[in-house]
Amino acid sequence: MAKTNSQPNQFEIQPVLQLLNTGKLAEAASVAKQLLTRYPNTFILYQILGVAQDGLGQFNDAIESYTKALSLQPNTPDLHFNLGIALANVGQYEAAEKSYLQAIALQPRFFEAHGNLGTVLQKQGRLEQAIVSYRTALSIHEDARGHFNLGTALRDEGKLDEAITHFKRAIALFPNYADAHNYLGECLRDQGNMEEAVKKYLDTLKLNPNHAGANYNMGEFLYLAGRFDEAVDYLERSQLDDWQERALYCTYKAGQFDTFKTKLDDIVRTHQKHDAPFLATLSSHYARNFGVEDQYNFCKNGFDFVYQNSITELAEPNSQFLQDLLNDIDNTAIEVRAQGMIINGKQSAGNLFKRPEASFRKLGELVKQEFINYKNKFAGADCELIKSFPNELEFTSSWYVRLRRGGFVDRHIHEVGWISGAVYLVLPKDKKDPDEGCFEYGLHGDNYPLQHDDFPTGIARPKVGDIVLFPSSLFHRTIPFTGNEERICIAFDLKPEGEIFRRSNY
Repeated sequence: MAKTNSQPNQFEIQPVLQLLNTGKLAEAASVAKQLLTRYPNTFILYQILGVAQDGLGQFNDAIESYTKALSLQPNTPDLHFNLGIALANVGQYEAAEKSYLQAIALQPRFFEAHGNLGTVLQKQGRLEQAIVSYRTALSIHEDARGHFNLGTALRDEGKLDEAITHFKRAIALFPNYADAHNYLGECLRDQGNMEEAVKKYLDTLKLNPNHAGANYNMGEFLYLAGRFDEAVDYLERSQLDDWQERALYCTYKAGQFDTFKTKLDDIVRTHQKHDAPFLATLSSHYARNFGVEDQYNFCKNGFDFVYQNSITELAEPNSQFLQDLLNDIDNTAIEVRAQGMIINGKQSAGNLFKRPEASFRKLGELVKQEFINYKNKFAGADCELIKSFPNELEFTSSWYVRLRRGGFVDRHIHEVGWISGAVYLVLPKDKKDPDEGCFEYGLHGDNYPLQHDDFPTGIARPKVGDIVLFPSSLFHRTIPFTGNEERICIAFDLKPEGEIFRRSNY
């Protein structure tokens, strides 16, 4: 008669443990399932099954197995920790947070749980809390990955000097830490120290020639330096994010128009969705340049999708919310990012809407509502901009731009955005021309090669409290102003779905 309530003996458990410990995960899972039909209330079998399923990438199944194991032995910190990892792997960050907190409650010095808690908090945009968790983990046990993750959170907060300190400490503890070398390079780049940044990218590639992030960063550096052929090689090795668009950009900037057209036609034919804004920029410029139809249907008529609205909380007289934003911009320790396109002005580093200040958080939520209004306004449009509009509203980045007399931002696009925009907090009043300080958009910029100069532009004339949203494929700039005043706005990009994060877990 089959056993149903008894427990397996060590001779039955040992073989499945041996399979698990030797990496034969599928076989371990199979044997564990067979034994569970005979011993359905056995904690260790559910634990083994969960670990095997986790290792096989079967995260939802692992969650079920860990949960059953915990129903039998709820005071097992390692299992709460493992459950947290599985939940995080399927994007259930709030549930993962609870599991890590339970592990910590049972074992307060569980430094890995503190570190992983920091990771899920960071992925939810709760940077201040994430930093506390990372620091707690490091106070219990100092290791390279802890310093690395703390560095990434500090960088997101715009604290570049402190982030650099922790990336360097991670490298000191583990000299072959390729991700730390690469992120250190990115921080140095953000500070405008390109010479040292490139050295760190190359250090990364010495450790791992196939490191996607470092190859991408080198490709980006080389194309900005006009070394287009070299850039293509690095970008193609990276296969990361928008590498294909950037490689095609290099071909176009190099004036290799026949090659460009062949590659673009292939993309138009083979891509099921025309959902890359950067490709849309290139395709629309080529079409206008050579007088042909634009075949890439991300947003063929980008001018029709520029949106302007007033945010009531900012536009009302003597707005306290506006004053709170300006006070936080003036008084919060946010580092400045070096930005060659900005003349007589500066741009904040990090991701403003992920910072802890209530004013920035509130503005981020209001901007998300405007994204929804934007989508509703253009509902039914026959283009991927609207048909594939992101369901999850997250910001690739957000930053303030402060310009002083004579200031402007040169023509550019936001290559990794979907919808880009800005909220206007301070605008110059003393103007010689009504368009001074206004927002101009168009199809040409960045010294793209020209066959003629017939490229149209449009102008948005915002007031304080206005928001302007537009397809990230459009070139745009700030028109210089002559008055002895400031111009302050907060700009942002909506993140496309499926964007790849270049960040390691704890």
